[in-house]
Amino acid sequence: MKPAPPRLTGPFIAGVGLTHLSVYEQRPAPDGLSSGCAHVHALTDEAYYVVAGEGAIELHDAERGFRSVPLAIGDFVQFPPGTLHRSVSARGLQVLALMGNAGLAERGDARLYFGAMVDADPVEYARLKALPRHGGLEGALERRDASVRAYLGLLQLWRDDRPGYFAELSRFVDLHRRDIEARRDEFALSTSQAPPLAASAAVRHDRLVTSFGMCGVLRQFHAADTV
Repeated sequence: MKPAPPRLTGPFIAGVGLTHLSVYEQRPAPDGLSSGCAHVHALTDEAYYVVAGEGAIELHDAERGFRSVPLAIGDFVQFPPGTLHRSVSARGLQVLALMGNAGLAERGDARLYFGAMVDADPVEYARLKALPRHGGLEGALERRDASVRAYLGLLQLWRDDRPGYFAELSRFVDLHRRDIEARRDEFALSTSQAPPLAASAAVRHDRLVTSFGMCGVLRQFHAADTV
């Protein structure tokens, strides 16, 4: 019998994290859209390559404020740390999500937007964040709904009160940055780019791990087999 090839458990080529994302469509969010949670990363850049469907990604940053970027098959969009974002599906949106730092955002470098009142209550923030762990898909959708209800207030500020909008965006992003700075030692992975793997590494699709993430149903690549 031919021996199985060895597994590679380190980061993928160029130290990226790779995830197949299907944006939540099981039921609409409070604004009537099929979407994920609004959230931000402090350390991790991210990119989407659209493989199915159509939709948009909503971006917020201190330089340009809010914009909605349409997405269709073959489109590619990337954004840096500190960008609040929400994924929206109009029809079966699926993307390959690439993250720096081997996907650190799914392992701690992310803060969900639930508004200032929840941010002031660490117990309530922890409860909302953990809903998928205890409630599976329904918990993930409940968490998404809580995020979108608060997020609608941010969008209202964008329309009616630009200084108030930028103040709230800055408050939220700075809160997460301070939190990550205080927790740097918890992250086993260096924030510098990891060395690339050899070209003989390959990923087998039946080894993907499925979970309910911030944006939708995730199928994450965690290891590779040599070929």
